[in-house]
Amino acid sequence: MKAILPIAIATALAMSACSAAEQPAATTATPDATASVAAAMPADSMTATPENPMVGGAAMDAKSNIVTNASAAPNLTTLVAAVKAAGLVETLQGAGPFTVFAPTNDAFAKLPAGAVEGLLKPEMKDALAGVLTYHVVAGNVDAAALMAQIKAGGGKATLTTVQGATLTATTGDMGGITLTDAKGGTAHVTTADVRQSNGIVHVIDSVLMPK
Repeated sequence: MKAILPIAIATALAMSACSAAEQPAATTATPDATASVAAAMPADSMTATPENPMVGGAAMDAKSNIVTNASAAPNLTTLVAAVKAAGLVETLQGAGPFTVFAPTNDAFAKLPAGAVEGLLKPEMKDALAGVLTYHVVAGNVDAAALMAQIKAGGGKATLTTVQGATLTATTGDMGGITLTDAKGGTAHVTTADVRQSNGIVHVIDSVLMPK
């Protein structure tokens, strides 16, 4: 359906333009179809440029893969180091598509002292991979689709991660998206809809933990 939506909007606009040329100026215009989509988007994604929002002040290239873009973002260096230590670089450079909830450096800094260093040890590779894949959902799940799932679910949506466990998505107090992990911890989407060649990234402010 997401692939059809842009075509449908373009067709509707073209038909509207032709109709305006043939009808009197007093004809009432139909509501802009994009307005309803924009209304469902979180505040952060509304501030993004049409091409792609920036992450950590760095431009994100929609034609580059998840690892390449994350490596360019100064606020995702801990995540990139973790992806390398877990042996997930090749996976996240693959065709996907993947939806990644990407914790910032500040998000990792919220973990107990020594937690990150411990997870980066070679003997913790499997555990680290489990934490990271808990932040990944198969497919392209943009903010509009996620908000629609939340609405359809009566205020929450259950997301099955690549790790196998689930996350719960809800609408936050300010209208954005909040994720709740298996331990009851929460993370907020601070930058939504960072388009990638092999998926989409939503930047979050806390690390999500499986059981």
